[in-house]
Amino acid sequence: MKYKDYYKILGVNKKASQAEIKKAYRKLAMKFHPDKNQGDAKAEEKFKEISEANEVLGNPENRGKYDQMGANWKHYEKNGAYANQGYGHGQYGGSHYTAGDGVDLDDILGGGGFSDFFKTFFGAGFGGSNQQPRQRRSQRGKDYKTRLDLTLLEAYQGTERMLDINGSTIKVKVGKGVKDGQKLRVRGKGGSGASGGQQGDLYIMINILPDPRFKRRDNDLFTTVETDLYTAVLGGKLTVETMKGPVTITVPTGTQNEKTFRLKNMGMPDYAHAAVNGNLFVKVYIKIPDKLRPEERTLFEKLRDKN
Repeated sequence: MKYKDYYKILGVNKKASQAEIKKAYRKLAMKFHPDKNQGDAKAEEKFKEISEANEVLGNPENRGKYDQMGANWKHYEKNGAYANQGYGHGQYGGSHYTAGDGVDLDDILGGGGFSDFFKTFFGAGFGGSNQQPRQRRSQRGKDYKTRLDLTLLEAYQGTERMLDINGSTIKVKVGKGVKDGQKLRVRGKGGSGASGGQQGDLYIMINILPDPRFKRRDNDLFTTVETDLYTAVLGGKLTVETMKGPVTITVPTGTQNEKTFRLKNMGMPDYAHAAVNGNLFVKVYIKIPDKLRPEERTLFEKLRDKN
């Protein structure tokens, strides 16, 4: 069995204050926390090691016993001289340990991840032979994350989807006007909590698929429409696509190329206030004829000469 230098593990000296030990532990715990290093066996082992060190050094009484044992740990292992003071040989099985900050080490390490050194000297009698084992601390379930692809029309109208999350089917309602990149939270649809802990939440990242007809900017929509030269010159009617279907607009005489018209309240609904809509902006492009019939050319020449 190898001696555990808990001071070295936390990167502090033996004269460090309890506040310094706590600070060192928190810094390392954040760095190697399993939630930030999923699937990383080395990080999990490191987290176990620093949590074990904190179990001993983070409590002044336990730290005092550890310091008293010091370099003579082999003697105590052999003779069991401090069994009545909390150094119980192989008495680990009945205890339950936490690493602080709501992290349950039994949940993370399967209940048996501590070193032999820790089990030998800080077993079930940890903190005193008459001390009752700690009650299992409730732990909130993990949050789940997923992505949901929507068409622009679905975002305009609002929609309902059935999502398969970790083997469970969840009905999700998406309100009108949801935006690309928006994060929706569904409470209580994440992982199950431990020891009566609250269930986690489900976070849905919205991805709005491109629509060839429209560009979106906040709640406003932008589209284009072509018109012939004659309508632009003389004025007339144009059909424009909107989220509600085609509508007819009137263009005045002498409409210029790239003239933009605003269709009020024909844009996207506001997600927080669905009764409020943005606008639809329509840019008109004038299509110049590629070829002219002889009579058309004659008319254009007459107009040119007249002007």
